Amino acid sequence: MKILLAYPEFPDTFWSFKHALKFIHRKAAYPPLGLITVASMLPKQWEKRLVDLNVDKLKAEDLEWADYCFISAMAVQRDSVRKAVALFKEAGVKIVAGGPLFTAEYEEFPDIDHFVLNEAEITLPPFLRDLARGQAKRIYQSEEYPDIRKTPRPSWGLLNLKRYAAMSIQFSRGCPFNCEFCNVTALFGHRPRTKTAAQILAELDDLYNLGWRDRVFFVDDNFIGNKKYLKERLLPALIEWRKGKKGMPFNTEASINLADDPELMTLMVEAGFDTVFVGIETPEEEGLAECNKRQNKNRDLVESVKAIQRAGLEVQGGFIVGFDSDKPSIFQRQVEFIQKSGIVTAMVGLLQAPPGTRLYERLKKEGRLLGPMSGNTDGTTNIVPRMDPRLLHLGYKKLLETLYAPKNFYSRLRTFLREYTPPRVQNPLTFNRVVAFFKANIRLGVIGKERFQYWPTLVWTLLRRPRLFSLAITLAIHGYHFRRVSASCRVD
Repeated sequence: MKILLAYPEFPDTFWSFKHALKFIHRKAAYPPLGLITVASMLPKQWEKRLVDLNVDKLKAEDLEWADYCFISAMAVQRDSVRKAVALFKEAGVKIVAGGPLFTAEYEEFPDIDHFVLNEAEITLPPFLRDLARGQAKRIYQSEEYPDIRKTPRPSWGLLNLKRYAAMSIQFSRGCPFNCEFCNVTALFGHRPRTKTAAQILAELDDLYNLGWRDRVFFVDDNFIGNKKYLKERLLPALIEWRKGKKGMPFNTEASINLADDPELMTLMVEAGFDTVFVGIETPEEEGLAECNKRQNKNRDLVESVKAIQRAGLEVQGGFIVGFDSDKPSIFQRQVEFIQKSGIVTAMVGLLQAPPGTRLYERLKKEGRLLGPMSGNTDGTTNIVPRMDPRLLHLGYKKLLETLYAPKNFYSRLRTFLREYTPPRVQNPLTFNRVVAFFKANIRLGVIGKERFQYWPTLVWTLLRRPRLFSLAITLAIHGYHFRRVSASCRVD
């Protein structure tokens, strides 16, 4: 059997880092971790070929070669999925689909032959058994949650590592919280399930032995869901593993209550983590109560962010506007909070309702759904807001423009650099990074509108925080990407 594993293209989003990747000659930020893990679950004797449409083009010879195409996607990839499916059908290749997009809305894809939904550890084996007997059904679903301690290591050999800025691994699934708008618990449950420390070390060994030294992203939706195992097993194991090794800094996602645990932050930094993405959503208590973001309530959010920064972890922040309780003042409140906190990478989106969430069900009852969510930060939403829609969209666009205007961005960058403790694990100096430095000096320091802020910030960093000079340039490049994405935000 010849299996083509296809990963659809991402549109231009905050998370794509598309404009920043050009500085380091990489094609995509992250690889398709789900697909290369599924590849390891398929029979070993099957031939497998990966086409990530973010780094390669789908060729006629790929379609002629394949017996089946396995495709996985998220909501933001929907348009690319439809184009890819049309090509597969035209070529007569049977399609097997899985992942969050199809789990939520498989009914919208009538041309797909088989759906292996939810978590593949449960639903893939019965599909493979039925396929071997020539009796494969169209839909395989399950409400069970698998033991991911039995999940095989990803098939890294299917990737061209040089095409990616970072690698991804997964330690846990599930989150103990119950935010109204989040579909993580709908997909993976409330009880965090974890791999063993031995599994994680084996995956890291695989990457290290392949020569990988750049960033590794722990893609867990809440890395600190099981603090006890982290403190007692995984982080000490990572600290020991790192001895004698170079490079491979880690980043992940975590809830804001990380700030309440100095011991955990210290262990994470010693293990090589230097960045965490935190869902802050809104500085307004009313909005936090509305979406049941209880872990963010009744605390000084700015101080929590700074505590994490001072521990040695850069905070990337997720923010939302468009809650029912939001007033027109929310846009300025968000700007003030983000500037004061020094969150350089602030990803702000309009509230959307993913299928399977409590928000989706509530708005469905209220007749306030407009269709499927885009999953993008392009100014679209599938919700009829309480605020005047025109005011909401104009306010959102102005918010992005304000946050990523060079004056505000570089002011925020300096605020962050003042607080941040330099990381212990540095990205290795590579040819691509040297090229990125010179490109940044030309693109941002000579051609760009930010040149009047870029050079003073670099000089300030050299004089005040010289160990953070490379990081300052990296974040300046990220700021360029975010300005480009913000400029493409449309107002309906």
